[in-house]
Order: sequence, then C-alpha cells, then structure tokens
Amino acid sequence: MKVNLLDFDRAGLERYFAAIGEKPFRARQVLHWIHQRGASDFAAMTDIAKSLRTRLAESAEIRPPQAVGDSTAADDTRKWLIKVDGANAVDAVFIPETGRGTLCVSSQAGCVLDCAFCSTGKQGFNRNLSTAEIIGQLWMANRVLGRRQGAERPITNVVLMGMGEPLLNLDAVLPALHLMLDDDAYGLSRRRVTVSTSGVVPGMDRLARECPVALAVSLHAPNDSLRDRLVPVNRKYPLRDLLAACRRYLQRAPRDFITFEYVMLDGVNDSPAHARELLAIAARVRCKFNLIPFNPFTDSGFRRSSPDCMRRFAEVLQQAGLTVTTRKTRGEAIDAACGQLAGEVADRTRRGARRAPIPILELNS
Repeated sequence: MKVNLLDFDRAGLERYFAAIGEKPFRARQVLHWIHQRGASDFAAMTDIAKSLRTRLAESAEIRPPQAVGDSTAADDTRKWLIKVDGANAVDAVFIPETGRGTLCVSSQAGCVLDCAFCSTGKQGFNRNLSTAEIIGQLWMANRVLGRRQGAERPITNVVLMGMGEPLLNLDAVLPALHLMLDDDAYGLSRRRVTVSTSGVVPGMDRLARECPVALAVSLHAPNDSLRDRLVPVNRKYPLRDLLAACRRYLQRAPRDFITFEYVMLDGVNDSPAHARELLAIAARVRCKFNLIPFNPFTDSGFRRSSPDCMRRFAEVLQQAGLTVTTRKTRGEAIDAACGQLAGEVADRTRRGARRAPIPILELNS
C-alpha cells in the first residue's frame, strides 16, 4: 500500500525521506508543493529530480478525503460532506466574513462525549480521523475555494470545532496543527488556529506542551451540577480541575485569555442567576465569553433562548467588566451551524438506540 504523504508534518516527512535514503531538505520541498501549491501529482514538482518523482509515484501518494456533498447557504456559508471511508463521512464548514475566512474542521467520525444539546453527539461515535483526513479538509477547501474566488489562500483561520473532540485524538491532531502553522505549509499564526474542547484535562495539558494554539472551552454551565448533565465529561473532569488546567494552559497560550463557549438554552442555563455564577469562574481564569444561540435539531428537547434573555445575560457579564460576544448563527439552513454537524457515522456506541429524550424541566437549575 502506498504511503499517504498528507499524514506527515515536517518531522514526519523528514523521517520518511531518511528511511528511503533521501536528504531531509526534500521534506521542505515536498511540503511546499503539497500544502502551499496544492499539488496532488508528483510530476508537477518540477524542482525535484525526475528520478525521485518517479520513485515517489511508485511508493507514495497525496490522497485527500473525498467530498461527496457540497451545499451553500444564502449567507455564503459552505458545507462539505467528506467521505473518510466506506461507512463514515464528516462535515467541514467554511464561513466567509469581511477580511477573513474561517474553516471549521472535524477531528473524529462522530463524538464520544454525548453533550445533551449537540446533534453531532446524538450520531454516536465510530473512530478517530487520521492526520490526512484532518488536514485534508483544509487542503481540499483551499483548492476548491481558491478556484471559485480567484484567491490563492481564502482561508485565514481554522477552528477545530467540527465533529468530534480534538483532544481525544491528539496523535493525529497535533501533526495537522503543525502543518497549519508551518511556513512551508499553511503558515497560519497560533492566534488564528483554535482548538475547542469540552474539557479533556490531560489533552489540554499535552496541547499546551506540544503545540499551544488558541483554546476555546465548551463551558455551557456555571456549576458542576448542571454541567454534569449538559456536558457529561464534567463528571470526570469537574470545574475545579478544568479551571486549573485553563490556568496552566495560559502560561503557554498565544492569547492571554481562554474563550468560554456557552450555548444558550431556554429555561436551562440562561437566567441572570446563572450569569452571576459565571462571575466566580471569570475571577479564577482570564477569559472571554462567547454566547451561542442554540441551533435546534429534531428531538433535541431544547429551545433557543430569546434575544432579550441573551441580552440580559450578556449585560450581567459586561457590567462586571468581562468581554462578551454573541455568535452570529451562520449556515443554519444547511445544518452547518454550531451543534448541527452530524455527517454520516457508523455508530459503534449504539447511542441512538439507547437514548431517551431529556426533558427540559429535568435540566432546570
């Protein structure tokens, strides 16, 4: 079987070339061709000796995952359904804005964490994605968007906020992050690459050691009792441990704050009293809050908080001097908004067959 060079960051490519008796500088050349120029054919790599190109074509390949679905919303948000094997497909979403273009990338086929309000979690979990399947989403999107828009690099920001929990797949995620940051690949700054986690503490510590980028934490509740029910991983890593990990992360982070993501659920976590509880969290970690309107899906059991409720919630935080943003819902019509990514997953957890809907009243705090 041929080696897929999309699986290798610079260090991996250097090891590959050393193993076949080539000089390490070949890694830089090939890295540039694959990721800077979007090459998928070794014959195009004209500054590499023809004999090596022939050798590479015999033993290696550049094989990105295949897009099997492509939809664009009225607001120009674009979602691809990307086939990663015969049984699984994941979503990647491009969000264009003035002066920037953000790609939301998936890291797993499904998600094992089963957050109560997330459509992705309801799909269950099948497997981790490989580095090639993760970075391949960026490789593919750059090629497609570049041709369509006439821009060489339409993607300025990447967020690992798609399907899956990135910190449960760090062996594959870390090389993909290295490629995003490498000047011979995508050349993004650490501030423009964001990893989102539901609070996997060991993964936060490893990410801080090996590749600290911007960090977003899916908080969604101000206390352990409510968060245990909304974000089940909290039962293993409660707020005390999570906030300590956030403080450790800030010692290496490219930003001087953690972004706390907070999905607003009507009658569940959106009262002024909940907002006041968050002030105690903000006193322990330098942070900003990103309030996210809940994006409904079938049989979720939740409703979106009203605009007035979200405004009052934000005012409590702002009056305490905190930075608060409210995420604009993008791509909702094509199920590309936050929490709506579902893909097609061969669920090994059989979660859908086990789950009964969670009534809203049960979650009131």
